[in-house]
Amino acid sequence: MESSAGQDGHLDPRCSPSRADLSGLYHLGRTLGRGHFAVVKLARHLNTGQLVAVKMIDKTKLDVMATSHLLQEVRCMRLVQHPNVVRLYEVIDTPTTLYLVMELAEGGDLYDYILRHEGGLAEGTAKRHFAQIVRAVAYCHKLHVVHRDLKPENVVFFPKQGAVKLTDFGFSNLFQPGKMLATSCGSLAYSAPEILLGEEYDAPAVDIWSLGVILYMLVCGVPPFQETNDSETLIMILDCRYSIPEHVSGDCRDLISRMLQKDPSRRASLKEIEAHNWLQGLDSALLSPEAPPHWLSGALSPSSPRSGVPECGDLLAARLQQPFPGPCVYGHCFNFGSDCKNPKCQNVLARALNRSMLS
Repeated sequence: MESSAGQDGHLDPRCSPSRADLSGLYHLGRTLGRGHFAVVKLARHLNTGQLVAVKMIDKTKLDVMATSHLLQEVRCMRLVQHPNVVRLYEVIDTPTTLYLVMELAEGGDLYDYILRHEGGLAEGTAKRHFAQIVRAVAYCHKLHVVHRDLKPENVVFFPKQGAVKLTDFGFSNLFQPGKMLATSCGSLAYSAPEILLGEEYDAPAVDIWSLGVILYMLVCGVPPFQETNDSETLIMILDCRYSIPEHVSGDCRDLISRMLQKDPSRRASLKEIEAHNWLQGLDSALLSPEAPPHWLSGALSPSSPRSGVPECGDLLAARLQQPFPGPCVYGHCFNFGSDCKNPKCQNVLARALNRSMLS
């Protein structure tokens, strides 16, 4: 599909409705990015004018593994609703394409931002960004969601909200505390040694390692483990061999070293990270970005009257002592197999989960 926007990034009203209108709800614009199975486009909601990003996934190119990753991505993104996580607004399913309508990141990603700051960011700036990333990961882990692909490319800026947000849950998964995972995934430079060795691993610990790599990059400007080829980089990671430049403060050095531990059991927990000296003294207002609207369509408006019927996911929310914002969109909810008993459930994703994606 060709771009339908001009050089200024605005949507082209001349674009044919048959090509650019999505279910009568969104007008598609220019291409923001491409992957093996997907294209991400700028889009505008026809009723509200809200700009969004639409990830268009070609289902005909998905094998079993890719389909599984896609389902997990959608499931986890709908579960994790937090001011520092890119919001998935809606899922639209067609016979050949699945459309993920997401919050639009207008400020680029953290990787490009770091590249523009040779030698790393000032620690005050790095601290504000890192604290928000930690908050997002901590919330994910409270919901038993492990990201498994934490890296600067998957952290994006929302300048109007004053926020950085976590995105790309393609390798995410649900985990049970105390039980190990075995799937090898992620990106080499940010992967924990146990994943690269093909061992079973503790889910939260691998995200902690990746957080250590991200913090190192924020204050140093380069990855801690980087050689001329992947084999040498792999050896550096397995040996946990890195050095921290002298300009980095003692507290920051200590926090990095507590996350980049070869032995997962010796890595700092998220509670210890949040309580660390280096992360103290931040203005709480800087860590509370304004949340975007939960839903764009009238059918899912938070202002719709409630019937008193418990929302899907309430049982999980109660168990985790976390609020669950918005109605369920899963055919079998978040009760891990239970059917939805809420007559108000929109079942936006039911077709994708129960028919098209699992056929």
